[in-house]
Amino acid sequence: MDSSQHNNIKLTSGEITNLWSLYMEDSASVCHFKYYLNTVEDTEVKSVIQYALDISQLHVDTISEIFTQEGYPVPYGFKLNEDVDVNAPKLFSDTYILYFLNNMGKIGLNACSVALPVAVREDVYSFFSQCLKESDNLIKQTNDLLLAKGLYIRSPYLPKPESYDFVKRKSFLAGFFGDKRPLTGTEIINLYSNFQRNALGSATMIGYSQVAQNEDVVNFLLRGKEIAQKHCEIFGSYLNDNDLPSPMSWGTEVTDSTEYTFSDRKMMFYVTSLIALSVGYYGSSMSMSPRRDIGVMYSRLVSEILKFSDDGAKIMIKHGWMEEPPRALDRDELAKK
Repeated sequence: MDSSQHNNIKLTSGEITNLWSLYMEDSASVCHFKYYLNTVEDTEVKSVIQYALDISQLHVDTISEIFTQEGYPVPYGFKLNEDVDVNAPKLFSDTYILYFLNNMGKIGLNACSVALPVAVREDVYSFFSQCLKESDNLIKQTNDLLLAKGLYIRSPYLPKPESYDFVKRKSFLAGFFGDKRPLTGTEIINLYSNFQRNALGSATMIGYSQVAQNEDVVNFLLRGKEIAQKHCEIFGSYLNDNDLPSPMSWGTEVTDSTEYTFSDRKMMFYVTSLIALSVGYYGSSMSMSPRRDIGVMYSRLVSEILKFSDDGAKIMIKHGWMEEPPRALDRDELAKK
């Protein structure tokens, strides 16, 4: 179906919102990847950055075209001449960049898997379907490179049971009193993955805090680093109590550069986006953890990062950095005009 056949088929709220969100994310990613191309030293990592940059730029161009054809305003997003100095000194190591790319692939996979089921119009469905494949390919490329370089961090292994079994005692759900049962495989992978994401987030905020210009942003990022590190300690304690290894931290992958690299607006957008993703990851982890103490732990951590996210939104609004997402009409406001 060509674009002329879409003229009488309006975009739904779900399609508009997901296209808008992906535009914001990918316009910010273009800034990241252009800068990383200038600082990366490993040629194999550089080729993956180029691939990620190409697909992010293609997404921005495609969404701009769809919105323009619909007469819908294209988001302002993020721009190379405003939100990044591509010639700034190296802020993160090549290892960090490779893990960053791997994480971006996973974020893209999650976002497109949510967007695809609510995409009805053929061009939008095809677009998100292609985005899903590209995210899958980015994950595969980075996984292969991490494995080849001996950098891939595998989650813990589980013993092989002799046969299947069924839960026989209600203590399976306990966790506050008496003996705590060992962690299930689902609980382990969630604790391990949440540790990894927070470790990468902590390193990101360490680097960002070094190059941030605004005092509000610096303080926010330093607070975020402390929260992420604390969450790593909590997740690590559950793993250690079960004689399971914790993943590594990433603080040493940040250089000592303090020169302007990214705009405060772009860094705040990226960090608040990560916080929003964490809420979803924690909520999912809570729903898959039968042990009550783990569920309560996730609930407490969600409350903490929701407060942190709210404070971040206030900073962005205060400085005029928050671009308003698609929303319904305010009929009461219209009636007063």
